Amino acid sequence: MTTKTREPAIRVRAITKSYKDLHVLRGVDFDVAAGSIFALLGSNGAGKTTLVRILSTLLKANTGTATVHGFDVSSAPGDVRKSISLTGQFAAVDEVLTGRENLVLVAKLRHLKNPDAIADDMLARFSLTDAGNRRAATYSGGMRRRLDIAMSLVGNPPVVFLDEPTTGLDPQARTEVWQTVKQLAKDGTTILLTTQYLDEAEQLADRIAVLHKGTIIQNGTLAELKQLLPSAKVEYVEKQPTLEEVFLALVGDTSDTADEAAMSAGEESR
Repeated sequence: MTTKTREPAIRVRAITKSYKDLHVLRGVDFDVAAGSIFALLGSNGAGKTTLVRILSTLLKANTGTATVHGFDVSSAPGDVRKSISLTGQFAAVDEVLTGRENLVLVAKLRHLKNPDAIADDMLARFSLTDAGNRRAATYSGGMRRRLDIAMSLVGNPPVVFLDEPTTGLDPQARTEVWQTVKQLAKDGTTILLTTQYLDEAEQLADRIAVLHKGTIIQNGTLAELKQLLPSAKVEYVEKQPTLEEVFLALVGDTSDTADEAAMSAGEESR
């Protein structure tokens, strides 16, 4: 094993981001091991999307450093972009095109050889072969999200950012996406997942960091986080705390809306 493969796939140190007097990120630190699923858990406005935008080179931090796949997001943004894919909260598929045509288009835009073969491979990988020649507009929510993730993985990027990927999906569609994410990690892809769904973090993550008011207030495995609260005994039956109970005990008031305000401030400054 080389030295590089032992290094974290993502390393974040003392990242801050402010818009005038609004402090969105206040010094964020964490590492993500290669080939793992790292969940960034936080309420709306905690700073999750701002952090993902910094790590994907769409936004510059005020202070601090971050590396993705060994490349500095500030000094080598081009190399970072070649190493990642980013899937946002809403599927970015062209509904006029078929699923296969969406994948072929992405492969051509990335100047990859054999775009037809790549499209067929991705359709098979994401169980969409039978729907490949149907327009994406006819897809269910779960199918559309799977196609969106497949499109982002054309070219096999080693690091994937999933920013609240199951927002608005029904329970069946969410389960489909969860299965896809688990398989990606099994195949060696590093995944940073942001979510406000506690069960999603429980189901998927190797490690969970709780982001609250711009800082990481806890970071650990699910078992480690559960140890932060004592077991409750009800009628002599020991009850382990849920991740939801741990999260609420850590963050308390969840009414902060810093991310939304930050985005508004960003719009006004343009």
